[in-house]
Amino acid sequence: MVMTTFRYEPSPDPVREDLAASHRRAWDRIARPGTWLTGEERVAVAEETRRARDCELCRRCKEALSPLAIEGVHNHAGRLQAPMVDQIHRITTDAARLSEKWYQSLLQQGMSPEEYVEALGVTVCTISVDAFHHAMGLALEPLPTAIAGEPSRVRPQDIVEGEAWVPLQNSRSFAEQIGLPSGAPAPYVIRALSLVPKEVHAWDDLSQAQYLSKQQMMRFEKVRAIDRSQIELVAGRVSALNECFY
Repeated sequence: MVMTTFRYEPSPDPVREDLAASHRRAWDRIARPGTWLTGEERVAVAEETRRARDCELCRRCKEALSPLAIEGVHNHAGRLQAPMVDQIHRITTDAARLSEKWYQSLLQQGMSPEEYVEALGVTVCTISVDAFHHAMGLALEPLPTAIAGEPSRVRPQDIVEGEAWVPLQNSRSFAEQIGLPSGAPAPYVIRALSLVPKEVHAWDDLSQAQYLSKQQMMRFEKVRAIDRSQIELVAGRVSALNECFY
């Protein structure tokens, strides 16, 4: 286990221990070799996620009528290839205006769909944990130290093309893998990372603590300090502010 603290005692409000434990597991996963990226590359993805917030090119793109009209170089640490840097910065700062044309341009520069999905998973995890700290008025947790080793490079067998920008696992077989009721299709919001199953499990682990488990989503009794309607009101407002219209 990567030694990180995630001690939330400085917070003026109490923080559930399962949240702290989930954040520790998230940092541990980031540090370890993944499916297509090394531990060093995964930590570098998390670092770029944070750097994007102060990137001058990202600021100019965000202000432009079209981000594709702006040329320049991202403020980056030099540890990742240019397509992955652009992916991370664009997802972090201007996700609402991503396009399939932009995604295809990353592939044309040498990035694989598998690398894209894994980097996306790490980026989303980092944003999520950091956003919690911002909301609680806490300093960001230091990024973990990378663990040596090689990626597993295992690709799922039941992959389908054409349903989304990235390849996805077959809906019903994937639903069985993640424990959905028999015969139920897996929603796209869950399948989005299914080309790299470890990233689905990472997202799910964090989501169970910060939102609800898959089982709790189907139940509407009170399971948190606030009731379900209040949870969804907050979730909907955050989605709208982030221009996420799912």
